[in-house]
This record gives sequence, structure tokens and C-alpha cells, in this order.
Amino acid sequence: MTDIGAPQSDLSQSDLPLARIIAPTMKLSNTARAEADVADLCAQHAALAGLVKSKPVKAMLTGLAEHAPYLWGLVRRDPEGCALMLAQSPRAALDGCLSRAETGATAAVDDDALMEVLRQAKRQAALLIALADLGHVWSVLDVTAALTRFADVMVTSALNYLLRQAIDTGRLVGLDRDNPALGCGVVVLALGKHGAGELNYSSDIDLIVFFDPACAAIPAGAAPAQLFVRMTKALARLLQERTGDGYVLRVDLRLRPDPGSTAVAISLPAAFAYYERLGQNWERAALIKARPVAGDVPLGQQFLADLAPFIWRKYFDYSSIADIHAMKRQIHAVRGHAEVAVAGHDLKLGRGGIREVEFFVQTQQLIFGGRRPGLRGAKTLQMLVALFEDGWITPAARDDLREAYLFLRSMEHRLQMRGDEQTQRLPMDPEDLERFAQFAGYKSTKRFGADLTKMLSKVEEHYARLFENAPGLDSQIGSLVFTGVADDPETLETLEKMGFRQAHQAAETVRGWHFGRRAAVQSPRTREVLTELVPALLEAFAGSGDPDAALAAFDEALSRMPAAAELFSILRSNAQVRELFGDILGGAPRLAQVIAQRPHVLDAAIDPASFLAPATMAFYTARADALVAQSRTTEEFLDGIRIMAQEEAFLIGVRTLSGAFDPLLSGEVYTALAQSVVQAALAHVQAVFMQEHGIIAGGACVILAMGKFGSQEMTATSDLDLMLLYEFADESPESDGRRPLHATQYYSRLAQRLISALTVATRRGRLYDVDMRLRPSGRQGPVATRLKSFSDYQRGEAEIWEHMALTRGRVVAGDANLAEATRDVIAQVLSTPCDETKLRAYVYEMRHLIAAEKGDRDPWNLKLASGGVIDVEFIAQYLVLRDFPTHPQILTTGTGAVLKSAVALGALAPGPGATLIDAHHLYTSVVQMMRLTVGEEFDPQHGARGVLRRIAAAAEVPDFARLDLQLRDMRKTIRTIFNSLLGP
Repeated sequence: MTDIGAPQSDLSQSDLPLARIIAPTMKLSNTARAEADVADLCAQHAALAGLVKSKPVKAMLTGLAEHAPYLWGLVRRDPEGCALMLAQSPRAALDGCLSRAETGATAAVDDDALMEVLRQAKRQAALLIALADLGHVWSVLDVTAALTRFADVMVTSALNYLLRQAIDTGRLVGLDRDNPALGCGVVVLALGKHGAGELNYSSDIDLIVFFDPACAAIPAGAAPAQLFVRMTKALARLLQERTGDGYVLRVDLRLRPDPGSTAVAISLPAAFAYYERLGQNWERAALIKARPVAGDVPLGQQFLADLAPFIWRKYFDYSSIADIHAMKRQIHAVRGHAEVAVAGHDLKLGRGGIREVEFFVQTQQLIFGGRRPGLRGAKTLQMLVALFEDGWITPAARDDLREAYLFLRSMEHRLQMRGDEQTQRLPMDPEDLERFAQFAGYKSTKRFGADLTKMLSKVEEHYARLFENAPGLDSQIGSLVFTGVADDPETLETLEKMGFRQAHQAAETVRGWHFGRRAAVQSPRTREVLTELVPALLEAFAGSGDPDAALAAFDEALSRMPAAAELFSILRSNAQVRELFGDILGGAPRLAQVIAQRPHVLDAAIDPASFLAPATMAFYTARADALVAQSRTTEEFLDGIRIMAQEEAFLIGVRTLSGAFDPLLSGEVYTALAQSVVQAALAHVQAVFMQEHGIIAGGACVILAMGKFGSQEMTATSDLDLMLLYEFADESPESDGRRPLHATQYYSRLAQRLISALTVATRRGRLYDVDMRLRPSGRQGPVATRLKSFSDYQRGEAEIWEHMALTRGRVVAGDANLAEATRDVIAQVLSTPCDETKLRAYVYEMRHLIAAEKGDRDPWNLKLASGGVIDVEFIAQYLVLRDFPTHPQILTTGTGAVLKSAVALGALAPGPGATLIDAHHLYTSVVQMMRLTVGEEFDPQHGARGVLRRIAAAAEVPDFARLDLQLRDMRKTIRTIFNSLLGP
């Protein structure tokens, strides 16, 4: 009989029949009924009746009849088999059971036949091992070894059956059907108690299936992943599917690398890469007990040998202790585990339980095993001795933990024997607890409780000493632990208290970061910082008012980031920045994307002086001029001006978000920043250009801003509408540099350099998008225009819409004299009297043409919506064109200012004027906040609560629903005013 990879057995070598050596200690409370059940069975089965004449055998069966329904059911189902077991030595009985199972599995012609064979073996082995345990024939270690040996044979038999199927169908080639595992390319690793040879009575088995994609047994052109995934699923089904014959073993495949996003069978190269790059400390702890149990065992052994540097660090690894402690605290979060108790206490996961003994050992193995090969064993008690011999623990710790471990394992087996349930929790019901105590050999619950409490307290005491200085990972609200593969109930409860409506999704998201599902968190250093950061970060998200949206935005940001170590370090080190960041994530996802793409903008938020600095044209100009003076190369300047613009734009956004800036002021400040950037860029480009091409005698240029750049109403996402105007004195000008250019070519290339400086993406990102479609002749015209040509065009060829656009024209950079001349040209163009009827009809028709081409029915596209921003702006521009010839003072900067000026001059009636001014303020407030928080596209149906709250607050209304109603009413009113002023 094969015994590949099995742990060394501790089984008793006694050859005496089981019936002669059992000594049960179970106590009975209803002896008459149990004895009657035994007598009824024996009356029908002579072989069993003969054995029951022995008092120990009778006591054993009577105890099963009263206390263990599962075991008594096995006896009743196969009395002859039970008699045969009792007549043999336990070792011979187990050997025979497993040998028959292997033979039957080899002969099985289909799944049903195999499943029947394996389930029959399960019933026989379960009864035999229970009899040897309850009869004190085998020690606890004998029992765990027998259970492990049984599991090994079951897994091996099932896998070999599947391998033979694959050979018969040609899915695997070149293998020996009589020994299909040899060179098959797939290996099954057992972890946990199964891997350590310490399996408990009704435990599931933790398996990981790996395969070699380059294995010679895989036919050319075949997909090994599909083959071995199907095989793994079939293996699990053969073992755990419940039929009329029961089941064999419950299979848990979740200890594989990142089970939430990987297949049930994983290639060895992928697994190795995962552990090397993303493996967590709890996975190192789990792999301590890993053992190849089926398939290509040498392949598995080599894999574990190659993985040893991951499991066993060369240095004393104290950092892992926090993660292991977090695993234990996560387990304690399960309700009822937190305190030492008797009724309802969990012998495995509760305080002082089996898992604490295991963690006590495994933690120190991880810390010291890198330099102490003798501490790398899988067996818990053996490693307790090794830790003592190596000087890491006291004799008392060794002895107390050994005694408690054996006691608790024995009680665990008795719990599971009663109903073949995977449970370690003692009964809560007093009567049931009393019956269990009797099954365990105690006369009363009191005596059992005294022994149990003594053992649990010893374990807890030694475990507490080990972790007494371990750092905490909790929030002030409650436990927040994301170690392992399952949700921690107390963590879910904490998340709900913090305001997360989707606590399970939140936990899975954070767990995914630890598994490295985002590229930004795949470096060990990043995930180390992340472990410390997460509780504080989640608290910051909770403070945002919409923690689910904040977490989702952060996860989305991580998905776009190549690395996050810089951002995590900033967030970890500064509570105020975390609070700000959480607020931004919950209420301004677009601004959060800025942080994710350029974490350095948070530097400005960290520096208190940044918020005290004046947000003025003079301040921005001084900072930009300094960059021009300090930059030695164009690359330095481009990077520097981008950093400055990003930091300052971020601060404007934060101030707007916090309410420190009124939205109208934000438009002016965004514009001032853009103007300083354009001025600096033009200065730098001109300086570089002069070195190559010299200067034009009598030549000069200016930048004319148009659109919202010109009217000083920019938002967080505005582009730059501009044109470059130039003039020169000589009719045949040429530059005087080493590479002379004609003036027309000179300024066209200068304009192209300027556009490139503003738009090109460097390693620091982009500055602005530039739109030059408002220049004469639009896209077909030259990128730079002579002022004389501009003047002639505006006077003779420009359409009315171009004059409307010119009402927002403003010189923002360049030569002062030429700037004055440009303003004179604009004034002269606008001073030309117009046909009011024609103007009104044109503006009205143009508005409806835009609606026809771009639509006006989306109420939240406030720019295009009927009665929205364009209506207000067109009215203001119409008033300027109509009244400038007689009232030039009507032209001022900004739509709102024009409307106020028109009312003051009597060009606009006070009633409609006040409404238009109010509408402009409302629209500006809402649009500014929309652009800041979400960007260009906005759909309130999918908007986060924090975003909707921010937008409503910007408009100074109590909630978003109220804002929606107010905007609907305002749009209707504005459209009415628009029609009354401009309609036919």
C-alpha cells in the first residue's frame, strides 16, 4: 500500500485485538435505554453479541448509543464491520481499510464507483479511529496521525483516478497508468493540520493545487490551466459531494494565492511570482505546514524548497508578529470568542484555545526560523520542544502548552465525534453541556469546566506574554483586521458603525489591496505601510460623509497608479492630510484623481504656510517669474511650472471645497493662476527663441485670452481659449539671430512653441488644453495673427458670433504697448453701431442652432440646458454689442459684472436684471463645484452622497433635492427672459 508523503506515524504498535485493550471512560445518565439499544442490535448480529460479553466493549457501545449519534449510526449501519474491527488490532484494521480503498479506487470504472469506495472507507476509518480514541488505545497524537494518513490516501486515490482518466482520454500523455502520479505535472499540497500530520476528527482539509505548465505529459497545443482546473474541481467534488453513502472529506481551496481572483489550480511560475512579490505573513505561517500529499510529490517538494527564502527570512523577522497577532485578534472578533468561558466556548478559536497554541509556535518560527533551521518543523508539539531547546521559551511554557494542547485536541475530537460536525464550540445548553462532559469522561459539568478553564487560562497567559507589546491595528470605533481570506465579523460591525453601507464590499476591497490586486500596492514596502495606514484611512473616509464612495474612489485611484508608497507615507504621517484626503475622496472624486496621479500636490496641503499664502495674481506671478529665472533648461522650466500650477490649482480646489472661496472668487483665482502660467511660459519661450533666431526690429506680441479665460470665470477643468497677436514696423522684417526668420514665420513658430509649452505631457503631467479656434478664420487660419490683419478681419469679415466672443477678449501677456493697441482695436470694433433687430435675431437663432446641434435637454449640463449658462451669457454679450457704442462702460470683465453694469446704465430692467444676476451666481456656484468634484460629466443618479451634498452647499441650499427644484424653476424663468429680450 502506498504511503507517499505521509507524516511519520505515532500510532501504537500493539497487535492485540481492539476488543481486548479498549478502556472507555464515558459516563452514562440513561443507562437502561442505551443498553436496550445495544441489546437490540446484538440480538440480530451474533458476532457483535459475542464481543459485547466483554464489559469494556459493552461500555463502549453503550456510551456511543447514548452520547454519539453519528458513531452509533455507523455501528448500526455495519455491525459486522464493527465486530471485525474489534477483533483486530487497530493498526491492522486501519491498514486493511486503506488497502481496500486503494484497490477499489484503482478498479473504479466511473465516478459513482469511486465515490462509493471512498465513502465506505470513510465510514470504516471514522468508526475505527473513534473506537481507538475513546477506548484510550491511541493517544491524541496517534489519532491525529491516523486521521492524516486516511486523508492522504483519500486524496491520492481520487487524484490518481482522475489522472488515469486523463491518460485514457489523451489529455495527458507518456505516463504510466499503474503509477499515474509520476511526472504528471500536478501536485496537491496539504496545509494546516492536514499538512502537519495533526488532522482532527471532522476537519476539512486545506489543499492547494499547483501545476507545471511545461510538463512533458501535457500534449502540444493543450491548455494546461483548463485541464488542471477541471481536475481540481473534480477532485473536490469526488471527496466532498454528499451522496447516499455520505461524504469523504470537506475540501477548502481558499488558502491558495489570492483566492478571490485566481483559479483553483495555479501554475507553479505564477504561484512563485505571487509569493515572492505579494505573499503576506499569514501565508508564510500557513506554508510552514505545507506538505505534498498527492500527484507529483517531488515537484511539490522542489517548489517548497525554492520557496524557503519567502517562508524563512534570513533575519529575525519581528515585523511579522503584528500580522500574526492580527490574525488571532480577527478570530477573537467572532462573537463569543473574546473571553475564557465554558458554555459556548470555541476550543479552537476562542481565548486560550488550540489556535493560540499554534500561533504561539508559528509566530516564533517565523521570527527565528530564518536563522534556526531546527525551528522549521510542521508539528506543533515538536516545535514547542525545539523552541525550548533553542532557548526561546521557558520550561513552564513548553509543559503547560503541551498539556493544554493535548487536552483541547482530545475534547475537540469528542465534540466532533458526536455528529461528525466541523465544530469546536462547546454546547450552550446546560443539559447538552452536561451530556458532553459525561461523554468526555467527567461526572459533572463543574469538574469538566474546572479542568477546561485551567487549561485555557494557562494558554492565554503564555500567549499574552508573547504579544503583550504587539502594536494594535484597531480604529477608535472597533476592530479593523483584514488578514486572511474571510471576513472578520467584528470588523464588519465596525465598518457599519463607521457609516459603510456595504461593509462586506469594503472588507473585500481592503483585503484585495493586501493581496496586491492593484499594481500600486504590490511592493512589500507599500503593503507594509498600508497595514499601518488602513485603520486611520478608513476613519478619514468615515468622516467624509460618504465612506463607501470615498473607498471606491480610492480603490479606483489605486487602479490607475503605478506606485503608491509616496502617497501612503504622506497619509500615514499626517492626520490632517488624511482627514482632508478622506473628505476629498468622499466629496470630490475628480480632485482625488489629481492626488492619485500627482501625490506631490499634497505637499502644499501639508505646509500650513500654503493656506496662508495670498491667492492673487501678484503671488502667482512672483512664483512663476522665479521659475523662469531659475530654470536652466526648458525641461526644468516645463516640470517646474507644472508642479507650481498643479499645487496651486489643488489648493484653490481645496479652498473652494471647504467653503473658504466663494465659487465666483474661485473663477477669478483659477484665471489668475492660468494667466501667470501663460505669462511665464511666453517669457521662457521668447527667451529661448531669441537665442536661436534673435529678435524682430520693432516687433512685439501679446496673448489675447478669450472665453472664460478672458472673462475670468475659469473652472477646475477649463481649457485656455487664446490667440497670439503680433505687430512689427518694417514691411520686410527678418529676425537678427543666427537662424533668421521672417516675422510671419517667426511669430507662428513662437506661437507653436508656446502652445507646446502649455500642452505637452512631461513626466509631471500636462498644464492646460489650448483652444485657438476663436482666431481669425478658425482652424484654417495661422496660429499667430498680425494685429493689423486681426483688426481688418474683425471690421470687415468677422461674423456676429465672433464679435460676441470678442466681448470677453482680454490681453493677458506680452508687450504693454501692443496690449494697449489691442484693447483699442477691440474697442473700435465694438463701437461700430449695429442693427439691433438683426443682432437680436442673430443671437436668438444662434442659441437655437446650438441647441439643435448639441442638445439642450440635459438639465445637469447647465452650460447647454435650456435657460442655462449660455442663455445668460448670450444676453450679456448681446447687451454689450447693442449698447457699447453709446455706453462703453457696459463692457467690464465677467458676465455677472456686465449684467450689473447693464442694470446700472438702464440697459436692462431691474427685475429681469436681478434674476439674471442671481441665475449667473447660482449657475456659477453649481458648475464650479461640479467641475471641481466630478469633472465635465455629471449624472446625479450616480453621484455619491458627498458630491451631491457639496454641490448643494455651494449653492447655499440645504439639500440636493431642493437644489434640483430651484434650478428647474430658474431655467424656466431665464428662458422666459431670454425669449422676451431676444425672441421674435
